[in-house]
Amino acid sequence: MRRRRTFFLILILSLTYVGGQLWDIHRVGHLDRNRTADCAIVLGAAAWHDKPSPVLRERLNHAIELFKSKRVKALILTGGFGKGADFSESKVSFDYCLSQGMPASAIRVESESTKTYENLSEAKKILQKEGWKTALLVSDPWHLKRARRMADDLGVKVYASATKSTRFQSTEAKARFLFQEFYMYHYYLLTGE
Repeated sequence: MRRRRTFFLILILSLTYVGGQLWDIHRVGHLDRNRTADCAIVLGAAAWHDKPSPVLRERLNHAIELFKSKRVKALILTGGFGKGADFSESKVSFDYCLSQGMPASAIRVESESTKTYENLSEAKKILQKEGWKTALLVSDPWHLKRARRMADDLGVKVYASATKSTRFQSTEAKARFLFQEFYMYHYYLLTGE
């Protein structure tokens, strides 16, 4: 009887923790409070040869809108070369931003990173070089809790600004992304990667 109670207590506590974390991942991804900042950091996503993937395109569209609405003065585009890629994510992003009317003078690019932590580490170098203190962090909603934690650990002051549209439209796709981020967030907490 005592073992059964202990088992159910552990089960309830575990489910409460997981549920709370999933809710917080969702909450952080929807925190945009119309803040302004020195720049927007656009986290990298796949490029399809010389075109942004749908995920990357939506991140870029959101960042361009932040610039056009004067919430930021510049964009930092992140992302290096994927496996076997001819173009870096950030170069594809740069070309796309220019095609959407962004002035080149308002764009900074780094092409060394291949993971979220590296995106932010490289972006930090640009922030320091430019003397910028704050940034809006642009990505898909459920990616932002982990990315914001990484930025905090790097000493970068960021505010979440999720894409308003995403390719993750179905309930199944959203749930898969959410549980993947739950795993990745805890993996980062345990390993620092």
